[in-house]
Amino acid sequence: MKSLREILKENLNRETAVGHFNIPNLEVAQAIVDAAKKMNVPVILGLSEGEREYIGLKQVVAWVKSCDGNIFINADHTYSYEKVVEAVKAGFDMVIYDDAGGDLPNNIEVAKKCREFITKYNLENNKDVLFEAELGYIGKGSEVRTSLPDGIQMTTPEDAKMFVDAVLPDLLAPAIGNVHGMLKDVPEPNLDEKLCKQIYESVKIPLVLHGASGNSKEDIQACIKSGVVIVHVSTEIRVAYKNALKKAVEGEDLAAYKYLKPVRIAVEDLIEEKIKIFNFL
Repeated sequence: MKSLREILKENLNRETAVGHFNIPNLEVAQAIVDAAKKMNVPVILGLSEGEREYIGLKQVVAWVKSCDGNIFINADHTYSYEKVVEAVKAGFDMVIYDDAGGDLPNNIEVAKKCREFITKYNLENNKDVLFEAELGYIGKGSEVRTSLPDGIQMTTPEDAKMFVDAVLPDLLAPAIGNVHGMLKDVPEPNLDEKLCKQIYESVKIPLVLHGASGNSKEDIQACIKSGVVIVHVSTEIRVAYKNALKKAVEGEDLAAYKYLKPVRIAVEDLIEEKIKIFNFL
């Protein structure tokens, strides 16, 4: 099996992207894996700190490692050095340190500490855990919003270069018009593919697009052609899951595996749709 680093390099060269899909439970994880196998593509399963706590670190790593194919696991939005260390030692393939909305010097200081730990861990254990850092602010949480999050801060090419030169992450998640969550009854903001390309040319490492729920196919694909190699989707999965679940539980079935089957299919259909976008299919 290829490493995640190798797969990302291949996608970068092809100007395609790997889908990163957050999993709140194993039903969603199974739907994502089934879609990936059906379409013969790698995927990354992402878990926020809350999702990790709900499912269990060791349990979810063991489940992912039992899957056939190129299925990877990422510790999404990790807010402390201690939690980064915990996820790496548990067996995650990559981890994101997120202090994007905080104090820049502190972001750099802690991100550098995380980078140093992961580099040492990889050398001592013959591993290749990838490290991602964030710069700029796009809000927090997966929810349907009525307005943009407060405090949005776009990433500049100059700040991105300074940050990457100091931290040396494997990947950078910039703010380029993307926001966490989805907007209700108002259009999603356009992604700035020109800024994306400027940042990529400045930092010369692959970029990650967070908060892609609700963004247009055209905007997402333009950013993939401008250096984005991983695209995150979470809120759309939660909306699809909840809507399908509401309908499913109206029936008479008491066996969870019966009424959750259409829910799983609804998520799988969404994932297939996103994979087609990310791979220009």
